Amino acid sequence: MQRRPALAACAALALPPHGWGARDAIAHWAAQFQPSTLSAQAQREELAWFRAAAAPFRGQSIKVVAEIIDTHEYEAKVLAPAFSEITGIQVQHDLIPEGEVVRRIREQMLKGTPHYDAYVNDSDLIGTHWRYDATLVLSDWMRGEGRAQTLPTLDLKDFIGLAFTTAPNGDLYQLPDQQFANLYWFRHDWFSRPDLQRRFQTRYGYALGVPLNWSAYEDIAEFFTHEVQRLDGRRVYGHMDYGKRDPSLGWRFTDAWLSMAGQGSPGYPNGLPVDEWGIRMEGCRPVGASVARGGGTNSPAARYALERYLDWLRRFAPPGAAELDFNQAGPVPGQGAIAQQIFWYTAFTAAMSKPGLPVNHADGRPKWRVAPSPHGAYWQSGMQRGYQDVGAWTLLKSTPLARRRMAWLYAQFCVCKAVSLKKSLTGLTFVRESDIRSEAMTRLAPRLGGLVEFYRSPSRVYWTPTGPNVPDYPELAELWWQHIGMASEGRVGAQQALDDLAEAMDASLARLARSQSGPCAPRLRERLAEAQWQALPGAARPRLANEKPPGRTIAYERLLRMWQFGSDAK
Repeated sequence: MQRRPALAACAALALPPHGWGARDAIAHWAAQFQPSTLSAQAQREELAWFRAAAAPFRGQSIKVVAEIIDTHEYEAKVLAPAFSEITGIQVQHDLIPEGEVVRRIREQMLKGTPHYDAYVNDSDLIGTHWRYDATLVLSDWMRGEGRAQTLPTLDLKDFIGLAFTTAPNGDLYQLPDQQFANLYWFRHDWFSRPDLQRRFQTRYGYALGVPLNWSAYEDIAEFFTHEVQRLDGRRVYGHMDYGKRDPSLGWRFTDAWLSMAGQGSPGYPNGLPVDEWGIRMEGCRPVGASVARGGGTNSPAARYALERYLDWLRRFAPPGAAELDFNQAGPVPGQGAIAQQIFWYTAFTAAMSKPGLPVNHADGRPKWRVAPSPHGAYWQSGMQRGYQDVGAWTLLKSTPLARRRMAWLYAQFCVCKAVSLKKSLTGLTFVRESDIRSEAMTRLAPRLGGLVEFYRSPSRVYWTPTGPNVPDYPELAELWWQHIGMASEGRVGAQQALDDLAEAMDASLARLARSQSGPCAPRLRERLAEAQWQALPGAARPRLANEKPPGRTIAYERLLRMWQFGSDAK
């Protein structure tokens, strides 16, 4: 998703002189794509395979598209020219806002409008791709029509997010291209100051540390915003968020905010029978989102989640935060006045690591760290721990066969081992286990504030994207920002906004039930009396008498040790 701004400039690599031969171009680019997890010989052989496989298409061109993030900047500015130089296939790699990517792929899926030959499209749409007969099944394609263009050294088992791009029936629909998690971000240098630790302990009765629950997060936000107020000569704030009524506000909530509060059912990866969107499932069929139909979108836990978001934005964030969208809000923590952020995407790591920022030491080491986000009062062990985004190459059946084959070659080029580590070190959105475990990543880890430790932890698999329960992501996601935005603008209260959202989702599920077919199409169930829906397995829990239990924190250094063993600090 478009969660953050791209770097102003990518790592520039010099193009070889026009007219170089294939062997010279391969040697040139192999030298540029360093470090690599491959030996020099294996790297050149992989690049040479692309040259040979592309021979029937030399002189032709393709158009592909991705959202605007650092990783895709690198692809558009470096990998697309490299691929063209090696293969003779020209690539137009467009970068557009994520909302526009979703709109265009949906239009091409439903109408056959030939916008692009390939999309880097979030795995959040896996339920859409699985239910519409418009997306190429890559597992079939690689054994069939795309076999000759499938890289022998692709090594699918090396991809860390493949489970999220695979449908429940085992079909692979998308090839992961970049991946990032939603974590907690904080100023480790401030949290480590003895004077602030003493003040916090005296004021709240427990240690200043990484918050394990929302109560502690709120206390820390209050402490920095209203108790500390000024550090290093400037006004500081204990929280950062955004509230503009914009598509990115919808992602702010569908990316597991409700489940982080404790809405939904236990279960991996998305909670059954009620998922993090509040959609109730009967088998593989979505049957409703409202509590009256057994869902949870307007449950007490969901209301609590929205109310806390609104309250913290108003009381603890810098002035004007409510008027920002995600891209505008993204750089703010790096400016040095924010103590913590509960909802921070690790795709911002590349921008946050730039030299000269007030959140980094002069030698480049970060003053900040990342950790698992705290959970709300309704959260129980076994529920979704957090969100993880997997942007993945997606091919549509409406694209002519020859163009599909060329686009598939380019998609694999962008993730092949010959280039993957270099791309990972540039954009810091990892997709291969071999890259994460590389010596180069070990050397870089001290500059990334715990990001590498998180991705090397067994716990990372519990951060999961939107799953196959959502039958039409583009249609249903559109509803979230519109209704949540009414609450963020103060036009309706939290409960009313969620009631309206749940009804709108039910109406969409009813429409999709009429337009989709198959055993996993939606089938909206009847509204039930309160006693009936309360008796359903996984029904919404009643409102808690105390929604602010005692705050709990953990020392960051202890948390790192627990990550190594996949322990749950909750």
